[in-house]
Amino acid sequence: IVFPLIAAVAVALDKEGTLRRRIVYAGTGITALSALGLALHGSFALPVAPDSSLQPLMTVLDLALLAFILYTAVRIRHRLSMGLALGQLAGMVYLDFFMLEGHQSTAFFADPLALVMVLVISLVGGVVCIFGLGYMQEHEDHLRLAKSRQSRFFFFLLLLLGAMNGLVLCDSLTWVFFFWEITTLCSFFLHDGTREAKRNATRALWMNMVGGIGFLAAMLLMQKAIGTLSVQAMLAQSVVMHSTAAMLPVAFLCFAAFTKSAQLPFQSWLCGAMVAPTPVSALLHSSTMVKAGVYLVLRLAPAFAGTMLAGVVSLSGAFTFVAASALACGQSNGKKILAYSTIANLGLIIACAGMATPAAITAAILLIIFHAVSKGLLFLCVGTIEQHIGSRDIESM
Repeated sequence: IVFPLIAAVAVALDKEGTLRRRIVYAGTGITALSALGLALHGSFALPVAPDSSLQPLMTVLDLALLAFILYTAVRIRHRLSMGLALGQLAGMVYLDFFMLEGHQSTAFFADPLALVMVLVISLVGGVVCIFGLGYMQEHEDHLRLAKSRQSRFFFFLLLLLGAMNGLVLCDSLTWVFFFWEITTLCSFFLHDGTREAKRNATRALWMNMVGGIGFLAAMLLMQKAIGTLSVQAMLAQSVVMHSTAAMLPVAFLCFAAFTKSAQLPFQSWLCGAMVAPTPVSALLHSSTMVKAGVYLVLRLAPAFAGTMLAGVVSLSGAFTFVAASALACGQSNGKKILAYSTIANLGLIIACAGMATPAAITAAILLIIFHAVSKGLLFLCVGTIEQHIGSRDIESM
C-alpha cells in the first residue's frame, strides 16, 4: 500500500520530470516484489492495539477525503455530485461519532483471494504504469501541449495502485470505504482536459458516488444490525447473516459493487472512460477500479450464499454478460469493443460469485486473472496501433 503512495508523491514533486522514469520504475518494481513476498508469505491477519492511533488517523483521513470530493464537486459546479458528496460526508460523520464504539480488532487481513488481487494489481498495474512512460510522451507531443501534465497523471496512476492494494487488504469496511473513494477520485482526475473528457469524468464521478452512498448506507445498517464493520467477523456470523436485517446491508454493498464494476445500467461511465489516455483505460478496465466491485461481491459471497440475494446477483451478472457481449459485437471502435467485453466479463465473474459454489468461486478468480492480463495488454495494443495509424477503427486496422 505504502510504496505506490510514496512513488506517487515523489513523481508529483518532480515537476521537471527529470527523475520520473526512475521513480515509476522503482515504485512499481518495489511494489511488485513486495506483492510477490506477500503472496509467498501466505494468509495473515494484523490486529490493531486498543490504544493505537491508526483508527483515529483513518477517521480523519476519511473525512478529509470526503471533504475534498465535496470541494471538487463544488469546483466543477455539478449539483448532483455536490448533493451526493454532502450525503456521504454527513453519513460518515454520523457513523464515526455516533455509532462506532471502540476500535476494530483487525486492521489488515489477507486470504488467497486478497493475495491474488494484490498480485494482479501490483504486477499488471505496474506494467501499465511503465508502458505509460513512453505512451504519454508521444500522447502529449501529438496534442502539442505547452505544459506537460505527466507529473499529475502519474501521481494519480500510482495512487490508484496503492488505493487498490489497500482496498483488498483492509478488514474494516470503514477503511475499505476510504480506499474505495480514492479510486473514485482517481477515475475523475485521470481524464484529459478536453470538453468530452470532462463530461465523461463528471459522469464517472457521480455514478461512482451513487455507489458510495450505497456503501455508506450498508455500513450504517450493518453496524446497527450486527454491531460490527469487520468483514471477517461478519462472515463468521453465518446464522445471523441470513436474517433479513443483515441481508439488507449486504444488498447495498452489492449495489455499490455493481456501480464500481459498471454493471448494467451503470455501464456508461466505463464506456465514457474510453476518451482517456490508453494507460488509463488499461488500468481502470483490467487490474484496478472495476475489479474492486467484483472483489467485493466475491468477498461477500459466503454471506449471501443460498439466499434470494444470491439469485438476484447471479441473474444480474448473467444479464450484463449477455447484453454487453451483444453490444460489443456491434462496435467498430476498438476501444469500445474492449470496453463492452470488459463489462461482459465482469458480469460473468459476478454471475459466478452469485452461484457461490466452490467451483464457481474458483472460476471467478481464474476469470479475474485472465481478464486482467489479456484485457490490459489488448488496451495497450489498441493505444499503440492508434498512435501509428491515427485510428481506433478495426476496419482501418
